[in-house]
Amino acid sequence: MKRTNELPAHYLAAFSEQSGYLNFASFGPPSRAVLAASGQLMADAAEGAAGVSERLHNEDGRARATVSRLTGFATDNITLLPATSYGLFQLAFGVKGKVLVSAGEFPANTYPWLRAQQAGLNEVALMGESLAFVTPELVAQSLTPSVTAVAVSAVDFQTGYRADLAGIREVIGADRLLLVDGIQGFGAIDQDWSVADAVVTGSQKWVRGGWGSGAMAFSAVGLERIAPTLGGWTGVEHPSLYDGVAHAPRTDAGKFSISNLSPFAAGSFASALELIEEAGLGVIADRILATTAVLAEKLENSGVSVLSPREDGERAGIVVAGFPEGNAAQAHAALAGAGISATLHGAHRIRFSAHATTDHESLSHVALMLASFA
Repeated sequence: MKRTNELPAHYLAAFSEQSGYLNFASFGPPSRAVLAASGQLMADAAEGAAGVSERLHNEDGRARATVSRLTGFATDNITLLPATSYGLFQLAFGVKGKVLVSAGEFPANTYPWLRAQQAGLNEVALMGESLAFVTPELVAQSLTPSVTAVAVSAVDFQTGYRADLAGIREVIGADRLLLVDGIQGFGAIDQDWSVADAVVTGSQKWVRGGWGSGAMAFSAVGLERIAPTLGGWTGVEHPSLYDGVAHAPRTDAGKFSISNLSPFAAGSFASALELIEEAGLGVIADRILATTAVLAEKLENSGVSVLSPREDGERAGIVVAGFPEGNAAQAHAALAGAGISATLHGAHRIRFSAHATTDHESLSHVALMLASFA
């Protein structure tokens, strides 16, 4: 069946962010459905009725089931997290050997590996440099026989480059683990996540589910080979049997659980995921790509340098504007004064990130304002 580019009216009506919001790579304003879900769960908790605890914690299963449908990973191979960083620490402390990590990664995907190396659990090898695209070619050049895993972001936070996960998998082979930080891609790109052995993501950016929740999904190989070194009391068999004895870890992805999570955050995550599923992730991703293409074109027509990739297979929701004169801070302040939300990256770069609900009038406004700073 041919996919339509039309977003359902109920999806577009579900959001209320102000015009000019172009900062989804920082956080995505949640939908009305998310607000309603979190409010209802909080109201249920406030009543304190019999059985309410069990009902609240059922939100975990609801969220994991939807993540499963959106990613293709088995529900038992998925566990929820308070945030992406928690999952990355779980991976870093559970992997042995030498791990390749980009030198330009967001710190959340750097410090876990450095901390695990300091603890003597593995060795970190940095590849490339800041702002370098993590291509299959770069990974191939950096591989050595001792490398056991490659950690990469699905979409780079600084450039918007979308990694070729399938190409990286082909380069590293089946014997090495491919570990993916999916926070800047999940909910924004139509991606085959199954090529990875572990994918970690959060709810607060492109999923638009608010802070406090996320997910970690494993392939069968990843679930077997990555140890639950940081697993806690909820990650073992019979966690409610308080006998003072260390219990065996669970056999599913729940073995990475540290403690019970917020049912309010899990319910918000589930509601956001279900809205994505109803609208169609592919349709949302197509709209995001079309919108960012328009923004990049308008910026270039205004004389503004665009530093993000332009090829369809290499980009997602991020467009980075360059300011060679070092006046990005002044431009960013002017945008903020006009109600435009974006992220300043030093003296030379402003990161814009658009979603499926972004209006094109905002894009024209940005380009017009930045023309004087080009």
